[in-house]
Formats: sequence, C-alpha cells, structure tokens
Amino acid sequence: MAEDNKYVVSGFSRTPGTQGPAAIVKVSGRGLPLRGHDIDTDRIMPARFLVAVSFDGLEKHLFEDDRAADPAHPFNDPRYAGAAILIVNRNFGSGSSREHAPQGLARAGIRAVIGESFSEIFQGNSSILGVPCFAASHEMVEQLQTLVERAPETMIEADVASGVVTAGALRVTASLPAALRDSFLSGQWNPTAMLLDRFEEVQAVAARLPYLNGF
Repeated sequence: MAEDNKYVVSGFSRTPGTQGPAAIVKVSGRGLPLRGHDIDTDRIMPARFLVAVSFDGLEKHLFEDDRAADPAHPFNDPRYAGAAILIVNRNFGSGSSREHAPQGLARAGIRAVIGESFSEIFQGNSSILGVPCFAASHEMVEQLQTLVERAPETMIEADVASGVVTAGALRVTASLPAALRDSFLSGQWNPTAMLLDRFEEVQAVAARLPYLNGF
C-alpha cells in the first residue's frame, strides 16, 4: 500500500532506496492475550537464560516457568501460534532492565504490544527492536483481550501515527510516547542501524579525536 513514497510490507514501511531501519507506520497480525498485572522481566525471561553468549534462541524460553506451572498458559495455547500482537495489562515488563525479555518476544514474532501501562525501560528496550508498546485504558484492553480469547483468528491493526487499534468491529484508542512515535515514523528507532548507515561520518569524527589517534 503506497503512502507518501513509502510502502508497507508485513506491517512495516520503508522508504525505497534507503539502507537504514524501516519506518514503522502500522503493525498488523493476530493477537495473543496475556492477562495479569505487574508481569516482570524475570517471568518473561527467567534469569538463568541470561548467561547466553547471544540472544539466539531466547524465544524458546519465554515465560518458561509460568508455562511449566500452567499448561493452559497463553504461550502454550496453539490457538495463538504465530500471533504478532501481545495484549497485556498494567505495568508490563517491570522489574530488572534485562533486554533479553523484549529480545525473546521479538524473536518469537511479537511485533507490537498493547497494554494498560509498561515499565519505561522495557518500553525503551522494545522500541529499539522495532516493537512499539501502545498504552490503552483498562476497559479497552479488557475488551480486546476478551475479543481475541473468543475469536483468536481476529486480525488486529495498530496505527503508529494515530494510536488507533482496530480488531474487527472493535476500535481501541491507544497512544505511544511522542518521542518514540516520531522515531518509528521517521525510521530512527534503531540507533545502531543509524550509526552503521552513516558509518563514514562516524569514522571521520573518530579520525579527528586525538585520544583515538595516539596523541
């Protein structure tokens, strides 16, 4: 779908010819409802999996202890296999700042999170992976979770610019912090990719710094 010299692929938009991160204008897919307040990063990714040398394979350990204790856990439910949008409640991602939690979610195919509120650090760590975290009211989140529980096949679309989330006939008003919203829309959400995209400038600055040149 063309829009202002951009095109959308699998919920993402990239300006043709660019090498940097894609601008994220909309995220779409089926939902995964995860009920409960104050779900912290130790539950999302238990601490024993932080010793890995890389983030590869972390998606296999998402909610590992919760899933073992509860066979009916949503991440065990085959109805939600392949879901792209996680729907949560209040203070999601609280606790430690471990980036392994959003890394695991992103590697499992989660492309956006919709919830009542988020830990600021979790939201920031998610954003640099291209995973926007939309905040909505308790009532709106409850309606969305209930809808997906009843009809897991429902397609959800979240618009980054407006914050509007649509799921069938349901329309949810959500929001993103202005700075994060603008970074997604401009394609400037990944600072590492931005540095690599203009690495010649990084090298030029490094060449001018005496403490990098054997003074």
